[in-house]
This record gives sequence, C-alpha cells and structure tokens, in this order.
Amino acid sequence: MMKEISLALLSFLIFPGLLFTAVVGLLAGWVDRKLTARIQWRVGPPWYQNFIDFLKLMGKETILPAGAHRLTFLMAPIIGLVGITLVSLILWQMSLHPTRSFLGDLIVVLYLSILPSLAIIIGGSASANPLASLGASREMKLLLAYELPFIIAIFTPVVVIKDIRIGSIITYQMENGMMFTHHLSSLIALIVAFVCMQAKLGLTPFDIPEAEQEIMAGPLIEYSGPPLALFKLTKAMMLFALPVFLITVFAGGMRFDGVQVILSIVKYLVVLILIVLVKNTNPRLRIDQALKFFWLWMFPLAIVGFILALVGI
Repeated sequence: MMKEISLALLSFLIFPGLLFTAVVGLLAGWVDRKLTARIQWRVGPPWYQNFIDFLKLMGKETILPAGAHRLTFLMAPIIGLVGITLVSLILWQMSLHPTRSFLGDLIVVLYLSILPSLAIIIGGSASANPLASLGASREMKLLLAYELPFIIAIFTPVVVIKDIRIGSIITYQMENGMMFTHHLSSLIALIVAFVCMQAKLGLTPFDIPEAEQEIMAGPLIEYSGPPLALFKLTKAMMLFALPVFLITVFAGGMRFDGVQVILSIVKYLVVLILIVLVKNTNPRLRIDQALKFFWLWMFPLAIVGFILALVGI
C-alpha cells in the first residue's frame, strides 16, 4: 500500500506530473516568445528566460490587497496548478499505458481542464479590485461561451468508437489511424476544439479577460510574488497539456515506440506553432464579439460534426 502511494506521489510530483509538465511548458512558452519575436523582427529571449522569470517571482514578496479575502485569494493559483497537473498526469499515463484507462477518464480530464479558468475567476473576484472583478466577469462569460462547443467536439470521436475511455481512443487510432484523417466529423471537431483551446489558453484573439491595454492584467492585477508565479506557471503548463489533449483525442496520441517518438514531438510542435501564428495574426475581439463567435459559429459547427459522427461519417 505504501509503495503504491509513493509511486502515485512520484508520478504527480515528478513524471509525468508537475515537474515534467512545468519544464516542458516553460520551454513551450519560450518557443511562443521566440517565434513571436521573429515574426515581429526581434531577436527574442534565451531559452532559459522563462525559468529565470519564474524563480525571480518566487523570490519576491507577496502583497495582499486591502479588502481581499485572504484564503481564497491565495488558494486560487494552487487550484489552477493542481488542476492542470492532474490533466497532464492522466493524459500521459493513458498514453504510456492505455490499458490502465478507466471508465469516464475523458470526463475527468474535461472537468479538471476547467479548473485553471475557475481559479482565475475566483482569484480575481477575491482581490477586491474593480479591474480584477471586470476581468473575472469576462473570463466567466468566455468560459460559458467556449466550453460547450469544446465538450461537444471532444465527444465527437467518442461517438465514432463508442467508448468513453481515453485508452480506447488511443488504441483505436493505433489500429485504424488518426481520427481527423479518417473521419470528416473528427476533422470538424478538431477545428472547433483548436479554436476553443485558443480561448482556454487566454491567447489572442480571446485574451479579453487580461487585456493589458484596457484593464491592465485583469484578474491578476493584484497578484505578486509566488501566487503570480504559480498563475504564470499554470498558463505555461496549459500550453503543453492542452495541445497534448487534442493530439490524444484526434491525432493518434503521444507514442514512444521507435519513430513514433519523433512523430509525437513533431505533432506537438505543429500544434504549438499554429497556436502562436493565430495569436500573432489576429486582433483582440471584444467580449460580445467573442460570445457571438462561439455561440453562432463554433457551437453550430460542433453540432454538425457531432451529427456526422452519429451517422458514421
């Protein structure tokens, strides 16, 4: 029993949990910054800059705003960090050992992937700052807009294979090829999920809650020191975990046998580069424009993909 607990704790803290996801996420953040810089004809930071920034924030003082709910304010970044760590842990465990998949693990991952957004809403609301409350309100509206089409898109392959286990989705693709290359419904669902993922990551054109030019840092305006570092780390880890989620469901998963290792890295880099390109080639939307976009375009498109899956296309 103690051995199992130790192994579980090791998986959560080291690999494939917190440490592994944090390191790769910070490196992914560097790729984002470097590619963004090259697009803007700048040099960009060195590969270790995100690590330095994180350690610097961890060493600074935490300033608690007057009127803030202290416990809620300080616990919010921890909630988000734990949520995305568990998402990465489950996805990688299923990729390494598909037979260990359990019934409903896909639902668990979807639930946990919402926690970082909820953490931002909770933290901003607890800070007693009007700009933070405005940012939290925008985050909540955006969450209600993109989450439903995202869930429908993720469940589209489930209809095709008739199994709700992540391990079954991976096994099916190992035997039949990637979902989005063999099923039109999954291709449509992948497009919807990718756009929704851009909003979940809080990147342009959906960076409305933290619009620097309008409301400074939005929900994070009162955060400093280690709590701010944890929020920054959570965002970096999401830049790794969420693309892996899409690859797992739609693009054959992350595999580690022979040449599949290189192919898995290439798939992740392609998704990451697409995220950065979308971020750097689109203007920020207003919150009403974002809501209309998801409700009037992405939601119907997700429904079309789901119906096509029901008829076997």
